[in-house]
Amino acid sequence: MLVISLCVLPSGLQSQTPSDPGAIKIMRSGSQPLRQAPAEHFTGTVRVEPLFHAVAPARASGAIVTFDPGARTAWHTHPLGQILIVTAGTGLVQRWGDPVEEIHPGDVVWIPPGQKHWHGAAPNSSMTHIAIVEQLDGKTVEWMEKVSDAQYASPPSSTQGVTPMPQEPSAAQKLMGDIDPKLAELTDNVLFGDVWERPELAKRDRSLITVAALIAMNRPEQLRSHIRLALKNGVTQDEIVEVITQLAFYTGWPNAVNAVAVAREVFNEKSSQQK
Repeated sequence: MLVISLCVLPSGLQSQTPSDPGAIKIMRSGSQPLRQAPAEHFTGTVRVEPLFHAVAPARASGAIVTFDPGARTAWHTHPLGQILIVTAGTGLVQRWGDPVEEIHPGDVVWIPPGQKHWHGAAPNSSMTHIAIVEQLDGKTVEWMEKVSDAQYASPPSSTQGVTPMPQEPSAAQKLMGDIDPKLAELTDNVLFGDVWERPELAKRDRSLITVAALIAMNRPEQLRSHIRLALKNGVTQDEIVEVITQLAFYTGWPNAVNAVAVAREVFNEKSSQQK
């Protein structure tokens, strides 16, 4: 069974083992089924094409993995390490506690055993690599939490002579970074980078809950930024208006009227940006 730091690959090769165990086996190009990597362990669209699986006494298995722009693995480790051979595009790789590294076609990446890391495509480029791992007691990978948007957005330590574009400050950095940078960091990395990334609720649902709570507590400043975020997360204007209408009966007309004023401001802002 082959798991490329990534996902389980088919065992169909086992049923095709020749009668002569010493015979050469050729896996023809394109003969292995292309699979989508599981959303449980990946962010974005990732496709996996098996290359070979471990046949005892050998322990190595490999696959071609293609990441769409912005796609990446979750944090994970390998008991016997991993080799990545970049064949196309621009990618990113990071060990826990180290800066993000940019990788390019022809680069070979060695990830030592037990090192927590992730890898994937750059924001504006797809990336393809060959991934090779070895089994230890039948296991090739230990999956951990997903890489947050804030972690992924960390600028690479090397861009091969290309000056990275300056990053736009987050909403938290704009709001409080000049006064309380630690609170802004916790907001980005813990609240949005961890809590909002938990798989139990979609970001759209979290936005609806947060908007409703801020309406109920009559917090117009926070409501303004969260309505903007809700629209980005797929909540419609009609749904936001309906939440305000429903909450008028439960939290009072003044709260709803204030929320309408904030929503109008954000909707108008979005409309003018689209023109």
